Amino acid sequence: MSGHGFHVHGPHDHELEHAAHGNDQFSSRIAVMTAIMATVGALIGYEGGATQNEAAMLKNSAAIKKTEAANKWNYYQAKSSKQNLAELAISLPGTDVEKYKADVERYKKEKEDIKKEAEGFEKEVLHLEEQSENALHQHHRWAQAMTAVQIAISLAAIALLTKKNWLQYGSYAVAAGGIVISGFAWFHL
Repeated sequence: MSGHGFHVHGPHDHELEHAAHGNDQFSSRIAVMTAIMATVGALIGYEGGATQNEAAMLKNSAAIKKTEAANKWNYYQAKSSKQNLAELAISLPGTDVEKYKADVERYKKEKEDIKKEAEGFEKEVLHLEEQSENALHQHHRWAQAMTAVQIAISLAAIALLTKKNWLQYGSYAVAAGGIVISGFAWFHL
C-alpha cells in the first residue's frame, strides 16, 4: 500500500477484508477459527521453545557433571600413583617403613572417598541425560502439534479462498489432531 491512496491486496487479504465487512457466515466462521488456531499455535510454540531450552540446559548440566566426574577420577588416579610409590618405598632398604605404611593406608582411605564422589557425579550425569532426553521428546511432540496447527491454518486459508466446506472441516480436523498431540506433549507421552 502506498501513501497516495493506491494499494494492492493479495487474494487472501481481499477475502479476509470481505469476511470482516460482509455477512458471509462461512468466511466469518473460518476467520474466527483461524484466529483461535493462531492463538493455540502461539501457546504451543512457546511450550515447544521452553522444552527445547530445558533439554539444552539439562544436557549442558550433564556435560559439566561429566567433567567433574572425570576430574575426580583423575584425582583418584593420582592418589593411586602416590599409593604405589609409597608401597614401593616400603620395600626399599633404609626407608621409614612405618611412615610409608601410614601413607599407603591414608591413600587407600582418600581413594575410597574420591571414588564415591566420582561415582556420585556419574549417577548425576545419567539422571541429567535422561531428563534431557525426556524434555527433547516432549519438545518433538510440541513441534508436531505446532506443525499440525500451521497446516490447519493453511487449510483454512484455502477453504476461505475456494469456499469448500470439506476443506473447512479438514482444517478443523487437523487442528484437533494438533491439540491431541499437544495433550501428549503436556502429559509427557
